Amino acid sequence: MRVNFTVNGRPQEADDVWEGESLLYVLRERLGLPGSKNACEQGECGSCTVRLDGVPVCSCLVAAGQVEGREVVTVEGLADYAKQRAEHSGACGTGACGSAAPDGKQGTPLQAAQQWSARPSDGAGDSRTGEGGTSPRAALSPIQQAFIDAGAVQCGFCTPGLLVAADEMLERNPTPSDEDIREALSGNLCRCTGYEKILDAVRLAAARQGEAV
Repeated sequence: MRVNFTVNGRPQEADDVWEGESLLYVLRERLGLPGSKNACEQGECGSCTVRLDGVPVCSCLVAAGQVEGREVVTVEGLADYAKQRAEHSGACGTGACGSAAPDGKQGTPLQAAQQWSARPSDGAGDSRTGEGGTSPRAALSPIQQAFIDAGAVQCGFCTPGLLVAADEMLERNPTPSDEDIREALSGNLCRCTGYEKILDAVRLAAARQGEAV
């Protein structure tokens, strides 16, 4: 079957998709987006987390046919997504995303997410692959930069899923407590860091977001 959907702001078409094929397989093998990692294939580790219509999901558990006509954001698109989200909110110039939407609710409304599209910018690289930027800092979203600055990345296998989950949480809740952070990341397993550096990174991103508003 053929599946048409939007990935990181760009229309995509996958042909000859098997009925039992997962979104994770389509992203990695058909669209060349290896950021979402294939680990447990049971929805237990969170390494394959992406946003589907704004909601974090384990892409290994989502059938490819279920994403027909829908919006997917992977770790490769976080930088562009954060930038345009900030521009939409008018809240900050660094990609912070915690301001309220016009209806008073936190986060990006689905309608706004559906209108988002990838736009090239100097040094920002390719939102489809996450590569090609000339300025490392310009090519990263605030949560990605915070993970680097806090030393929250070791082997990196779990990092894409953690980044996507943390970014969504900070969009909903710009001033999270430690309990909020732990709850938001409870579906993401890390076997390297012991989690404390990851918590530090999310705290750092939240603090920078608050300073920018």
